[in-house]
Amino acid sequence: MRVISYNLRKHRAAPELEGLADEHDPDILCLQECDTTSIPKTIGDLELVDSTKGNRLGLAVYARHSTFRIDGVRTIGLKKSLHDRMLKPAHERVLGVRMHEIDSGRGLIIASFHAAPLTALNSLRRKQIRAALTELQSMGPDLPVLMVGDYNYPVFKESLGQTVRDHGYTLTLSDDRTYTRYRVFRGHYDFATSVGFSIDSIRTLPQRTSDHRPILVTAEAA
Repeated sequence: MRVISYNLRKHRAAPELEGLADEHDPDILCLQECDTTSIPKTIGDLELVDSTKGNRLGLAVYARHSTFRIDGVRTIGLKKSLHDRMLKPAHERVLGVRMHEIDSGRGLIIASFHAAPLTALNSLRRKQIRAALTELQSMGPDLPVLMVGDYNYPVFKESLGQTVRDHGYTLTLSDDRTYTRYRVFRGHYDFATSVGFSIDSIRTLPQRTSDHRPILVTAEAA
């Protein structure tokens, strides 16, 4: 299974999606910072599963419907940062999809995730990640879970990795930095947490219009 995650930088990178899908042939596409009022119903062979509704810039998940059948969708609100409270509420920070592979019949859960911005504390983001993983697992106990997206966590990943492991999950980084716009903030922002998946690779794709580079996850449900 091939999954692309991409933060569109306030929807600016949306025109790239067709080309990205054509070039890398993903089975699932997870987006962050997309204008949910203007995203297309289809991107190449992928169909829109659902998107968040609470704020204009949100999350979306696309899937290849010839490969997957959708069993349920859940939008998950997480604890707000001060930035969210003072500027624009962004409580819908997880979009989870329960699906099954048509050929194998295996069930799985895929999620697009966008953590609180860098103005928030790492401790808040760790709480958000723990809460997100707990809520996703409740969608299908014992099903494999793969959550990809913008974690906004460029440093001190040892603490995050331990938090994720304590929760029974694995944190996997891509092969190169995903955010390069400002030197002081460069690092791995976009990666994956998973349980019940074998992660073959996570490749950072070339820089495009967004300040984030897309990542391509190749994985298999156990």
